[in-house]
Amino acid sequence: MTILIATGTLDVDPTEVAVPWQVLREHGHEVCFATDTGQTASADPIMLSGAGLGLLKSFLIAQKPAQATYQNLLQDEAFQNPIHYDDIRVDNYDGILLPGGHAKGIIPYLESSVLQNAIAGFFTANKPVAAICHGVVAVCRAIDPDTGKSVLWGRKTTALLHRQERLAYHITKRKKGDYYLTYPTTVQDEVTATLRSPNDFIEGPPPILRDNMKHLSRGFTLRDGNYLSARWPGDVHSFALEFIKML
Repeated sequence: MTILIATGTLDVDPTEVAVPWQVLREHGHEVCFATDTGQTASADPIMLSGAGLGLLKSFLIAQKPAQATYQNLLQDEAFQNPIHYDDIRVDNYDGILLPGGHAKGIIPYLESSVLQNAIAGFFTANKPVAAICHGVVAVCRAIDPDTGKSVLWGRKTTALLHRQERLAYHITKRKKGDYYLTYPTTVQDEVTATLRSPNDFIEGPPPILRDNMKHLSRGFTLRDGNYLSARWPGDVHSFALEFIKML
């Protein structure tokens, strides 16, 4: 199958884009990319270096295996040659995956009406849609043309939790300002406001340890029909494997 991964051009979370790419490729799927500019995406440099993150640097940045996977991704021809959002044709793909990122460079990704229309098209076609972390914001902003409501209206979802986002912001704001707070409204609050009921936002178990292929139980994902969501890089291996099941 052919899967589209849509990202911004800047400040992409390296774990959330690289790990699903690797898992999809290992399971025989073709992976294509799209960005808001049609130019090659780049990871949030702080997620690679940890600059300014202080004592919690090792907990906040991308883990070493994910960083190695991201370096492999940089050699991928499809990653180096993305299409522009304007050129997304739903019929050309069997599913779409939307990674996150939190630095200000992802705002064009989150606010693109062109991408939101494409996401709505995947829902209309009943094709698999997977979103993690801030990628869920891009999904919740997509409007179902038949109802005029978010495509997530009537569905259950998870996303980056309010407490995760606020904690990261508070422990880094002295040196990094609002680096961890993309908008004044948190991801959980915005996403929940688009749902039919606040109870449709599912927080899952406490996000403490990151998952990996040997410890998948640490991750949390939520599937509702053709839609899959997850919260943070700590869920990404479970997220990628669950998306494979959907495909």
